Amino acid sequence: MKILGCLFVLLCIALVLLFLLRVVLFKTGLIYVVKKWWRFIEDCFHVYQFFKVPEFNHGMQENQLYRKVCVYLNSLASIEDSDFTNLFTGKKQGEIVLRLDPNQVVEDNFLGARISWINEEASKNRTFVLKIRKADKRRILRPYLQHIHTVADELDQMKKDLKLYMNVGRDQNGSNARWRSVAFSHPSTFETIAMESDLKNKVKYDLESFLKAKQYYHRLGRVWKRSYLLFGPSGTGKSSFVAAMANFLSYDVYDLDLSKVSDDSDLKFLLLQTSSKSVIVIEDLDRFLTEKSTAASLSGILNFMDGILSSCCAEERVMVFTMNGKDQVDPAILRPGRIDVHIHFPLCDFTAFKTLANSCLGLKDHKLFPQVEEIFQSGASLSPAEISELMIANRNSPSRALKSVISALQTDGDGRGAATVGRRLCHDGPRKTVEEIGEPSGVFCREDAYPVKEFKKLYGLLRIKSNRKTPSFDLSAVQKDG
Repeated sequence: MKILGCLFVLLCIALVLLFLLRVVLFKTGLIYVVKKWWRFIEDCFHVYQFFKVPEFNHGMQENQLYRKVCVYLNSLASIEDSDFTNLFTGKKQGEIVLRLDPNQVVEDNFLGARISWINEEASKNRTFVLKIRKADKRRILRPYLQHIHTVADELDQMKKDLKLYMNVGRDQNGSNARWRSVAFSHPSTFETIAMESDLKNKVKYDLESFLKAKQYYHRLGRVWKRSYLLFGPSGTGKSSFVAAMANFLSYDVYDLDLSKVSDDSDLKFLLLQTSSKSVIVIEDLDRFLTEKSTAASLSGILNFMDGILSSCCAEERVMVFTMNGKDQVDPAILRPGRIDVHIHFPLCDFTAFKTLANSCLGLKDHKLFPQVEEIFQSGASLSPAEISELMIANRNSPSRALKSVISALQTDGDGRGAATVGRRLCHDGPRKTVEEIGEPSGVFCREDAYPVKEFKKLYGLLRIKSNRKTPSFDLSAVQKDG
C-alpha cells in the first residue's frame, strides 16, 4: 500500500510539474523558443531544396507567379506567427489586413508536407524563396504550385480591386520596379458620363467586341490590343471617360507620365513592366510633342504605340492617348494601326446638359430647360466640367442652379459652342467595312481612315460618305441596319 501511495504522490507531482511547465512555456512564450530549437534540430536530419520566385523575369517583365504567391501567402493564417507582420486598414469598416514584412518566414502545410516561404528583399529585387524537403519535392511541388494559382485566382475574383499605377523616376539604389500603385476607386461609369445614350452604347459595343476578339486577332496575325485617341478642350470629360472604360473592362490603369521618362529605352522598359488586362494612358500627348517636355523622342513614342516591343508585350491591353487638339500633331501619330479609334469630346450641348442635370440635380425636366436649349442653339456653350461645378455648388436649389448655368452661358459661353452648332450627321452612302468608327457629334471620329476588310466579321461597321473631302464614319447607320 505504501508503494502505491508513493506512486500516486509521484504521479500527482509529475502532473503538477507538467502543468506548471506548460503554463511557463505558453505564458512566457518559451514554447516558441522550444519549437524553434526543435525545428532546427529536425532540419539537421533533412535535405532541403530551394526555389526562387523573383518579382521580374530575365526580360524585366513582371513575374505573374510572384504576384500570385504574394496574394496566396498574405491569405495564410500562419502569417500571424511571423516575427514581423505589417498591419493595414482594410476597405471595409473595422477591417485589419495583415501583410508579410520583408525577410520574414511563413510556414505552410500541403498534403502532409511542411513548406516554408522566405520573403527576401534585396536592394534591387524582391524574391520569394520556397523551401521544401527533397523527399517531398516530386510528390507535392507541381500540385502545390497549381494550388497557389487556383487560390490566388479565387482571391482575385473575390476582391476585384483595381489598381492605378504611376511611373516614377529611377531611384538611387537602382531598383527595377518603376511603377507604384494605389487603389483605383474612381466612381466614373458610362452611366455618369455626359454623353448621348446611343453613343455610349457604341463605345461599350466596341469594348465588348474587343474583349471577345482574342482568337480573331490572333487568326489575323495581329496583337490583341486596342488604341483610342480622346481629343477635345479641357474639362470635357476625357479623364473621366478613361476611368469609365477601366471600370467597364475591370482593367487596371497605368498612368504614364512622359516627363519622368529618361529616354526611349526607358519608355520601352516601362511598357515591359505593365501587365495584361490593363489600360495604358498617356495624357496631354500633344503638349509633350509640341513643347518637347519629355526626353522620349517622336520615334520612341511611335515605337511605343505599335513597334516590335509593343507587338510582343502589349497583348490584352487598351492604350488611350488624350489631346486638346490634333491639328498640330504629326500625322504619323494618328495613322491607323497606332490609333484605332478617334473620339472627339466637344463642349457641352443640350443633350449633355440634360445628363448633367439628371446626375447633379436629379432633374429630368424643368420649366427652364427650353430657355437653356435656346441658348445652346444660339452657339453658346461651356465645358461639362464648368456646368457641373455650377450645379454642384447650387445643388440645394435646382432652380438657382439652372439660373446660374443660364447666366454663365450668356456671359462666358457666347460663341464658344459656335463650332459645334449645325454639326452635320453623315448621309447614307456606299457601305464598306472599316476598322474605325466615326460619329460627328463626338463619340467616334476617324479621319483619313483606310478600309480594312478583315474587320468585317468583327465589327460589321459601315463607311459613310460625308460632304467633307476627308471621310468620316458614322455608327448610326449600323443601328438602322440592325
